[in-house]
Amino acid sequence: MSTLFVDVDTQLDFLYPAGALYVPGAERLIPTLAHLTRFAAAHGIQLVSTVDAHTENDREFQSWPKHCVADATGQHKAEPTLLARRVVVANRQGDLAIDGASQIVVEKQTVNAFDTHTFARVIRHLDPDRIVVFGVVTEICVLHAVRGLLQFGKPVTVVTDAIRQLTDQGCRDALDEMRSRGALFATAAEVTA
Repeated sequence: MSTLFVDVDTQLDFLYPAGALYVPGAERLIPTLAHLTRFAAAHGIQLVSTVDAHTENDREFQSWPKHCVADATGQHKAEPTLLARRVVVANRQGDLAIDGASQIVVEKQTVNAFDTHTFARVIRHLDPDRIVVFGVVTEICVLHAVRGLLQFGKPVTVVTDAIRQLTDQGCRDALDEMRSRGALFATAAEVTA
């Protein structure tokens, strides 16, 4: 049975207090995110990571403060969430050169990774038997990822101690929606047992 880990937006601008769009308390996820990343590497589990990669004047900045501008420091992934053999996939049409990579980093410009030309294609190409999701922000990008991933008809598990929200109510609503759509929930310890 093949497993896919999906790491949503674990970038400096979201995870750390100095970040442009800091998610309060997200820095406390780092040890768990590191554990999941190391576990994937040690067990040959494919890791797909989404990252915001905005232009200087991106349309998203009409709704959100400027964040994760491509190649700026805040756009980088947190070091503990990176694997050595990784490939970055830009949001454009064309061939996917992802074979042999332990980590596939998919760039996106909206809150929904499925709005890209590449994310769904990567998932279809990998064709996992089950999908494990973690990252930020629970009620926004994680929710969009889970909604789309459930459409593949495979079990989707959300790692409850490896997600972080902007608001508690938003988190409760997002988790309720995920549950009602069929998502499963587990801790990192349960996922890596």
